[in-house]
Amino acid sequence: MISQIEKEKIIEICDKENFSKVNFAKYELLQFEIENYKDWISKGFSADMEWMKNYLDKRLDVRLIQDNTKSIIVLAYNYNQTTLHEKDVNKISRYAWGDDYHNYIPKKLKRICSELKIIYPKEEFKYYVDTGAILEKQWGIKSGLGWQGKNSLLLNKKLGSYFFISIIFSTLEIEKDELVKDYCGKCTKCIDACPTNAIIEDKIIDSTKCISYWTIESKAENFPKEISDNLEGWAFGCDICQEVCPWNNHRVPVQIEDFVKPRFEETVFEKETIFNYSIDEFRERYIKSPIKRPKIHGIKRNLLEVEKSTK
Repeated sequence: MISQIEKEKIIEICDKENFSKVNFAKYELLQFEIENYKDWISKGFSADMEWMKNYLDKRLDVRLIQDNTKSIIVLAYNYNQTTLHEKDVNKISRYAWGDDYHNYIPKKLKRICSELKIIYPKEEFKYYVDTGAILEKQWGIKSGLGWQGKNSLLLNKKLGSYFFISIIFSTLEIEKDELVKDYCGKCTKCIDACPTNAIIEDKIIDSTKCISYWTIESKAENFPKEISDNLEGWAFGCDICQEVCPWNNHRVPVQIEDFVKPRFEETVFEKETIFNYSIDEFRERYIKSPIKRPKIHGIKRNLLEVEKSTK
């Protein structure tokens, strides 16, 4: 077991890369969590996101990802901004205002792991940021980074929910942090605000009812009427359940790094501009952006659905 001073040194190394919070969990099998996960999938709540059904063994036991893992380092990277949407139509989810975090955070994690490897040459460190078969939110809970809100997102008292979760598996033995209690209490603001009733139970989301699923992941040519009638202006993702959450208040710090700031000061789409783009122009405009995920065809579909819902 490393000393408290050494643990604080690890946090200091992570702080240099602008991670807002660093917590530690002890290795264990996620037996209870994987059973809940499998039950969620069996009920069809993962929609057609087939990859979520893969590698259940690794989601259960992270030692199948890195042998002899003893500790899990869980990091939160805050992406909060004070910017507001310019309009109430064709809105873009806050996480996608800037560049795709997959292009930046792995580099930060690589530098952290390289520095730790110098200090602990006999130990192993392996990092992930939404790129592997890992139950990140559950490790966030296990590490004391936060608690799972009713909207299923991980919540932290200081950061709210506007943060990306990263994971480092380590063969180092590090003292785990204490769990935090659930501070949602009797609040149901996220449940009440969801226009498509996607939060069907406390902490359970039905993706087939979720605006974010339809506007980012779905390959369907059109949305079901109950979705298109209730988009409330969202054309890529949806932040409604986060915007109404009391923990995402004015006290949440603002991230100063440029890559999370709105590209071209854009927080909404201009429909006419998108429809005038060629495929190559769209790719060039949204290079390194999460917005390229549904491709130009998907974004055009979303904009037409928003237009339909506002008539």
